[in-house]
Amino acid sequence: MTLRIGTRGSELALFQADAVAAQLRAKTGLACETVVIRTSGDKLADASLAQIGGKRLFVKEIEDALLDGEIDLAVHSSKDMPVVLPEGLRIAGVLPREDARDAVVLPIDGREVRLPPGKADPTALEELVSRLGTSPRIGTSSVRRTAQLARVFPGANFLPIRGNLGTRLRKLDAGEYDALVLASAGLIRLQRRARISASLPIPACVPAPGQGIIAVEIRAKDDRVAAVVAAIDDGDARAALDAERAVVVTLGGGCQMPIGAHAAVDGASLVLTAIVLSLDGTRAIRAESRGDAREAARVGVAVAEDLLSRGAADILAEVQQAHAAVEGIQP
Repeated sequence: MTLRIGTRGSELALFQADAVAAQLRAKTGLACETVVIRTSGDKLADASLAQIGGKRLFVKEIEDALLDGEIDLAVHSSKDMPVVLPEGLRIAGVLPREDARDAVVLPIDGREVRLPPGKADPTALEELVSRLGTSPRIGTSSVRRTAQLARVFPGANFLPIRGNLGTRLRKLDAGEYDALVLASAGLIRLQRRARISASLPIPACVPAPGQGIIAVEIRAKDDRVAAVVAAIDDGDARAALDAERAVVVTLGGGCQMPIGAHAAVDGASLVLTAIVLSLDGTRAIRAESRGDAREAARVGVAVAEDLLSRGAADILAEVQQAHAAVEGIQP
């Protein structure tokens, strides 16, 4: 059989679909066909995520095609998937995780500042903060990044930015921003690792749940495709994703919420870090727990319940009210 793989048409989305197709061909010998689907989010490229209804609009038409049988599976950046999947769909497999950290990107003529992997290097981070000055224009449309980085870059002006990776980099190099904050994984996958000026340590900026993980979505009852996709499922990345998504589900969060969650899998154990912040970053509740990687979702639930016990629900309610006020609706 030939597997029909649904995807958006952006450079990164096509890379991800090709990566899944290559793995499937190598592991199963099956032929794959890429089906490009233009989503509502693609058609509204200049609107803010809040205005268009969040990231759900970047997957809706693809999920509809999957439910209608027009494609056999869909490939997504897992951080862009809705917290609750439509009835009849499920995640059947994930590829090994790429670097989950956020990256600071300076203009092409800026000197590079690099932070080593692992723990934060205070000297290098301070050098980056110093180089950007007292009120840099930092491009990001993520409330999670803005809330956390307001604590790292006091006085920064955070400005929204949309468009594909190439468009964002051109705006940066044209002088519209002093720096961008992007997912390291996308830069690496698209052969732009050299543009990473600093990879932000996890403690400084906890990534979005699922960041760096490519997910394969299928029809829940399609056992034939499920068996095929199981051949490429990475256990460590799946455990991390299960833990991180469980945090968001338990918190009742969704798109455009200042929630970070990152699980590090080491053999049979998993360490999960999560954070909930106010939009301005002045209030933050952080929790961490270690558990069995085979019970990743349970670890995620426990961390979320810890956050809730210390006031996370109040912060998230205020965020929802703020979003509703902007949109002119009641939460």
